[in-house]
Amino acid sequence: MRGVVQTALVLCSSVYVMISFFGFLLFGEGTLDDVLANFDTNLGIPFGSVLNDAVRLSYAAHLMLVFPVVFYPLRLNIDGLFFPSSRPLVLDNLRFAFLTISLIGVIFLGANFIPSIWDAFQFTGATAAVCIGFIFPAAITLK
Repeated sequence: MRGVVQTALVLCSSVYVMISFFGFLLFGEGTLDDVLANFDTNLGIPFGSVLNDAVRLSYAAHLMLVFPVVFYPLRLNIDGLFFPSSRPLVLDNLRFAFLTISLIGVIFLGANFIPSIWDAFQFTGATAAVCIGFIFPAAITLK
């Protein structure tokens, strides 16, 4: 298991470093914080439109493949939070469907009405900082 985690960390880190390196090589000082926003313009290179389309397709494939991996533990944790003494979620089709539809609805509304992903990141960062600084130490002390 440890080898799998180490391999995953090395692969993810190398992908992030390569994206930042090649993004800087391609866009130079004009590289935006969100490197995908740079692909909305004409790159001025041969096959630039093909590169733009390839980046968009790979990003769409990434979202489609990552969403189920992230959504599964979210659904299990929300179920455990709201229905702690119920039978397992896989045995209750009605609760499974209700929870899935509700979560997808909330995610859809958030995606449509939050104007920038940076707002969500700021909220997440602020919440995590408060939890690490105040909530978790108090919870450990109380336990």
